Amino acid sequence: MNNPSERSERYYNLYKENIKRISERSSPYFNSFREAAIDEFNKLGIPTKKNESYRYTNLDTFFNHEYKSYFMPSASDFKKAEEFRCDVTDLDAHGIVLMNGFYPTIKDKMRKLPGGIWIGSMNEAADKFGDQIRKHYNKYINGNSDGLVHLNTAMASDGVFIYIPEGVVLTKPIQIINLVQSDEDIFNQHRSLIVAEKNSDVTVIVCDHTLSPNKFLTNGITEIYVGENAHFEIIRVQNEHNNAGKITHTFMHQERNSYASSNNITLHGGLVRNSTYHFLGGEGAECKSLGLFLADKWQHVDNFVNVDHAFPKCTSNQLFKGVLDDMATGAFNGRIYVHKDAQGTVAYQKNNNILLTDDAKMDTKPQLEIYADDVKCSHGATVGQLNDDALFYLQSRGIEKREARLMLMFGFAHEVIQNIKVEALRDRMDKLVMQRLKGELSRCAFCMVKCG
Repeated sequence: MNNPSERSERYYNLYKENIKRISERSSPYFNSFREAAIDEFNKLGIPTKKNESYRYTNLDTFFNHEYKSYFMPSASDFKKAEEFRCDVTDLDAHGIVLMNGFYPTIKDKMRKLPGGIWIGSMNEAADKFGDQIRKHYNKYINGNSDGLVHLNTAMASDGVFIYIPEGVVLTKPIQIINLVQSDEDIFNQHRSLIVAEKNSDVTVIVCDHTLSPNKFLTNGITEIYVGENAHFEIIRVQNEHNNAGKITHTFMHQERNSYASSNNITLHGGLVRNSTYHFLGGEGAECKSLGLFLADKWQHVDNFVNVDHAFPKCTSNQLFKGVLDDMATGAFNGRIYVHKDAQGTVAYQKNNNILLTDDAKMDTKPQLEIYADDVKCSHGATVGQLNDDALFYLQSRGIEKREARLMLMFGFAHEVIQNIKVEALRDRMDKLVMQRLKGELSRCAFCMVKCG
């Protein structure tokens, strides 16, 4: 099916076939957005390469597939999720597990962590934290022109809600494990909301895994509110097989003097598209947007970043790196927008990529759109091979060529990994990246899929 309108109609029909089941499991408040969202999706459709934001990414491989079902969980799915154990054994974190986007714990759908932090099912939160849901849900995607965002609003029925009260500092990170597993090819969506009130400090780790070899397509949204003077970090680790398509949309809204960072590390996946939107909505806000991907075979990884400087004296930094082998393709589309009143803006953007074969391909498009005159902004991008001089230097010191290449590639990748402050996760990422660079398998815990 190559006709874009026919392809979009398929997903509209999927909505019509499943909306009753979805609505029955969802809060009336979430349901109130669905009709307008599906109408907007019908106007925009599934993005094609004619859409500038998707210029370098072809979604056909996954969106033209006939998925056998739209996932809705059963008790057995919950049991599988609760039995899962993270293979980062030294990671001391408050952990939760989602199965195909659904919060699985039946007995305890809302958990209270130290300091009065609450974490649990989005649907349960709609009842217990109605004020927070109404204040923040769907507030940071207004005007978005990506049809997949509106498709998620129309169809997503669960996910994770995290609430960090004012002044709370959580010393241990929160880990969200997204498992995808089914005996059928499935399309699923999930929606999460994180609210970090003023003067709070928290780190969230999101791990994406596939546990069965079927064809999967996931379209997820995470909305994040970072209050005044708050400190928030989110790290997403993606390690899925070649039959998995993962589309993520992360919207981060920051208040005055807040700090927020996002770090997307893609170790494996057939098609990965990460869209990250930073809105600096108060004077003195600072954000950091990072990404690293390793791709081989016919994999495709696309990172889209939009940083919106709306207030004076804000700072942003972007650093994205990619290593592409075999026939892999990649894309980076980064945009910095500085409003006319955002004087004193400091913004940097860097995208560096290494191609290990002549068949690998990388498209990069750094952008600056500046309407203020008192700014310091720069951007740069490189696509090339390993530095021959550095390789020669290492070999001249007695290091074998293959080992020298690995050392250079690891050093290249570690510039992103070193920004992970959680030591156990940082060490684990170093090991997994080295495995990938060596061509070894880096499977998920309990994974039956041969991702080679």
